Amino acid sequence: MKGKVVAITRSKEDSEEFTRLVSSAKAKAISLPTIELVSKGKEMVDEFLDAVKKDDPDYSVFMSSKAVKLLFETAKKISKYEKLQLAVANTTVIAVGPKTKTALESEGIRVSHVPERFSSVGVGEVFTLLNAEGKKVIVPRSGASTPFLAQLLKKIGLKVKEVYLYDVKSSSALSYWTEFKKLFSQNKVDGIIFTSASSVRAFFDIMSSDVDEKTLKSHLEKTTSIAIGPFTADELKKFGVKPLTADVHTVQGAVEAIKNYFAR
Repeated sequence: MKGKVVAITRSKEDSEEFTRLVSSAKAKAISLPTIELVSKGKEMVDEFLDAVKKDDPDYSVFMSSKAVKLLFETAKKISKYEKLQLAVANTTVIAVGPKTKTALESEGIRVSHVPERFSSVGVGEVFTLLNAEGKKVIVPRSGASTPFLAQLLKKIGLKVKEVYLYDVKSSSALSYWTEFKKLFSQNKVDGIIFTSASSVRAFFDIMSSDVDEKTLKSHLEKTTSIAIGPFTADELKKFGVKPLTADVHTVQGAVEAIKNYFAR
């Protein structure tokens, strides 16, 4: 990895682990804020609380630390924090991965299960082991999420209620992209880690304002694209990119994938 340049489709704030891992491998890390969250506001807290009151779910599933932080921070602002805490605590809580688990625990929520695979498939495996057929589950998440998780849980036999907390749009923080665009145009970016399907779409949206599609694809063919998981990989393929997919769907897993690739 020494001397390589690797970018990730996350803001500087959200890519501290990535920067640490890449820098420790003597490579240069670049953070690219690709998406911005557009919160649904206080209505999302009310919708979540109303759904819990109406449906009395047995389980709650949190698919990102962002969803946790946004939901609880909004509840604080409208003096419904304790109500939200109680509503979530009265369910069996599943976190998709360790970062999400930590975010929940910082809000005083006990997490009962974290899947071995930090993905929708992993969550499905947890429910299969729990023999949860006929149980009810609430999933607070992004409006840009794929329907895969809900479809999977319904196939297992669960009754699923999704509450959308936010939508996403392409980032307006384009000043962070200046160095990347210069290096990318010179084919000096060795790898790009894509962290979600939304970040893939935003990447192409942002880059298309500077270069035409043919040129963009030409430059991408000269770098290594890493997808953090299968849904991200599928989105990249829609844009004609053939990525490597991390075996472990985390930032660390993605960095390991690119390190192994360069070591060949």
